[in-house]
Amino acid sequence: MFLALLGFVFSLAAGVCGLIIIVEAFQNEVWKGIVSFFCGLYLLYYAIVEYRSPNKGLILGIWLLGGIIGGVLINLSGYAQHVRGF
Repeated sequence: MFLALLGFVFSLAAGVCGLIIIVEAFQNEVWKGIVSFFCGLYLLYYAIVEYRSPNKGLILGIWLLGGIIGGVLINLSGYAQHVRGF
């Protein structure tokens, strides 16, 4: 249960950072925001190449690493429940 909750927190932080990047893409150009919303690869490109912010490194780090860590923790919690038979 703890792993799932911790994974949810990491995933939530990653989602908020992703939303910040999408909002910036919409403010830059509407078509960039729409494409970023529907195509994750363009969102990654936009975040790395075109996104400008004084906190760019922090936001990208939380977005990418938080998503990865959150996904791993949620999957581990599901595996642990499966092994225990719950």
